[in-house]
Amino acid sequence: MIAKVLAKIFGTRNEREVKRLLPKVAAINLLEDSMKALSDEELAAKTNEFRERLSQGATLDDILVEAFAAVRESAWRNVEMRPFDVQLVGGMILHSGCISEMKTGEGKTLVATLPLYLNALEGKGAHLVTVNDYLARRDADWMRPVYEGLGMEVGVVQSNMPDDARSKAYRADITYGTNNEFGFDYLRDNMKFSLKDYAQRELNYAIVDEVDSILIDEARTPLIISGPAERGSNLYSVADRVICALKRDVDFEVDEKHKAVHLTEAGTDKVEHALGIENLYSSENVLVLHHVQQALRAHSIFKKDVDYVVRDDEVLIVDEFTGRILSGRRYSDGLHQALEAKERVKIERENQTLATITLQNYFRMYKKIAGMTGTAETEAAEFHKIYKLGVTAVPTNKPLVRDDQQDAIFLSAIDKYKAVADDIADCQKRGQPVLVGTVSIEVSEVISHLLSQRGIKHEVLNAKQHEREAEIVKNAGLPGNITIATNMAGRGTDIKLTKESLEAGGLKIIGTERHEARRIDNQLRGRSGRQGDPGSSKFYLSLDDDLVRIFAGEKLKTWMLRFGMEEGESIEDPWITKSIASAQDRVEKGNFSVRKHLLEYDDVMNQQRKVIYRYRREILEGSESIKELVKEIVGDMVSEIFSFAMPKGKITSDGEVEVYNQLSKITGMSEESLASQDFSRRSSTSLETDIVDFLCLMYSQHRSAFSEEMVAEAEKWLLLETVDFAWKLHLQHLDHLKDSVSFRGYAQKNPLVEYKREAFDAFRRMMSQIKLDVSTGIFKMRPDSVSAEAIDEIEAERKKELDAIKMTGAEEGSKAQTVRRDAPKVGRNSPCPCGSGKKFKHCCAR
Repeated sequence: MIAKVLAKIFGTRNEREVKRLLPKVAAINLLEDSMKALSDEELAAKTNEFRERLSQGATLDDILVEAFAAVRESAWRNVEMRPFDVQLVGGMILHSGCISEMKTGEGKTLVATLPLYLNALEGKGAHLVTVNDYLARRDADWMRPVYEGLGMEVGVVQSNMPDDARSKAYRADITYGTNNEFGFDYLRDNMKFSLKDYAQRELNYAIVDEVDSILIDEARTPLIISGPAERGSNLYSVADRVICALKRDVDFEVDEKHKAVHLTEAGTDKVEHALGIENLYSSENVLVLHHVQQALRAHSIFKKDVDYVVRDDEVLIVDEFTGRILSGRRYSDGLHQALEAKERVKIERENQTLATITLQNYFRMYKKIAGMTGTAETEAAEFHKIYKLGVTAVPTNKPLVRDDQQDAIFLSAIDKYKAVADDIADCQKRGQPVLVGTVSIEVSEVISHLLSQRGIKHEVLNAKQHEREAEIVKNAGLPGNITIATNMAGRGTDIKLTKESLEAGGLKIIGTERHEARRIDNQLRGRSGRQGDPGSSKFYLSLDDDLVRIFAGEKLKTWMLRFGMEEGESIEDPWITKSIASAQDRVEKGNFSVRKHLLEYDDVMNQQRKVIYRYRREILEGSESIKELVKEIVGDMVSEIFSFAMPKGKITSDGEVEVYNQLSKITGMSEESLASQDFSRRSSTSLETDIVDFLCLMYSQHRSAFSEEMVAEAEKWLLLETVDFAWKLHLQHLDHLKDSVSFRGYAQKNPLVEYKREAFDAFRRMMSQIKLDVSTGIFKMRPDSVSAEAIDEIEAERKKELDAIKMTGAEEGSKAQTVRRDAPKVGRNSPCPCGSGKKFKHCCAR
């Protein structure tokens, strides 16, 4: 109450923020006439002028007013669009590193040109991140004349783009692309073998379009590059046959809230009997249990034409937030194979992780990020907590006049669908266009069938018709046109209305079910009422809807029956809307917990990933960097030997023998030769220092026997092969560790704490092994056997392997990770760079 009173007196934080920016808007407007007076050449020359001022100490904030004025003029000259004052406000919010919440139709695409141009002036690049290739290409082509009119180059990153074109796109002043492409290019760059092959530059500034979709919805989806695992697929078919004989609520129980499924004692007995095993939960049957659990989830949790579709003998994932097919993506951890067994299609081989990162940690690497969307305030707390991003709502250019009507709730889904069809028929009769939003392909086809029975012409836009998306959305605003869309398919494209449609009441939005996230409902409503257009929206619900049934069903049913409701009747009341919003709030909090959980685990790996990628970078930077790195590795390796052989820090005869024995294995020198050196024995520290100095000297002398260029390349490949192979095994170990620690809670242990502790220990062991393998390989390299041909062969093989890797994303939360299709293993079978003629795994990798 007090907050509301204070807001009336002083204004809300949002209102104060917008008011603070208005003087700059006025200053930009004052420059309009002077900008119009410039010739095209003089306007383009402004870019060099701004860059010169930056080089002399000016900041981006110092030149913001003039830069925005120049962009506004270029936009008018080249695309005949003039940013409104509220769009200038939105651009300034984006430049400040915040989220600009702008309603649908307010011109976010044009708004982005303002801060993108300003931040690109530093010469470090600026990225526009969007949800799919089509929007990235469309927006880049649409706004390209604006940038080119100011002398700037625009690049677009698309899937399946060759490396040279991809690298060129990243080196443009401004680059458009999708979150997946940007994230996977980061992972791919850190699997490459030369800095000149890196596609991306340092991550400087990014605007994330549809920021709620990418940084919230997709945040449960770690990006994964994977290769084939060793396990076969026969167990999936066996497990599927066993599961088909089980009965729900007798042999297994389903927790729909948490999307989990558990065998009962009766079910366990049946599975053990069917498989001929004594104890399903014994250690030797872990793999069998895993397959049984995934088969249960495939049959009980994942629904055909809702979570996935089957097309051309293939299981294809459907994005729950957009309704689009996620081309090329596969659930990991065996779930996709379980679905393939369920649908009786070819079971593809399982994969293992080679590289991975969450979107949260990828975007947090940018020096500055900002975001645009029509719906962000409901997740403002998460944006601030995870990304340190504030949210500011930008006023609409014209008042919003859309009529958002109360929800109507029915006892059954059949009654609800009939009411939806009646409303649609009425709208079409009056010439009012309608957009029907559904939460699944299945529901969209039910509505389509009902309309077809009534002879009502309509279009269906879902994952099965995504190729015609642009055409369908383009025509959705014509008089009397009926469009059924799965969730927010078509998001990013405005539905434009004709004069006749406006006179008939504008676009009517009909929601057939509430989504778990309020944002998705708001996005659907936001398709109507753009730029002051008339419009209306209404949601039709029933007690059969998943959200209502699981979270509010009994309460609502009791209340409705108390009022004597019968089949075919509905209730419209603010209390219903409030109850549904409460259920959505609970689900949103649960989803936030899942995303936070994913991030907490990935933060552990993120620190380790940074170390490994920094290691690779140092290796790739060249000869001097490698020499210093090798000396550091040798020093660390000797230190670890001493900590094992002389744990109390005192020289002992047994300890000295152990030190020389280990060093003999690594360097190839005899123990007697090492022991005869004039090392100081005043203390273990002085002995360790002398040994390190001696080995570094031996390394330098050993290295001088090679040509400088040749030895640098050989060392580079030795280090890269060692690091990459160790990292791959470590990721595999962390995958298993993450699964196993979840059961520690039963022993009153915190799984996250256990994961952090064991992941750290595993990483420390991995780094020790890397140092041992590198030291061994370096000292065993022979001058007479290192050849340019062997190194070229390795490089060609590794590049071929990397080019063959196919990439996709993954949904964590419910263990349903999507991963890459089959990719070759990164290469232990490469020829060893020492020139021995043996495979790397049989030579220096040992």
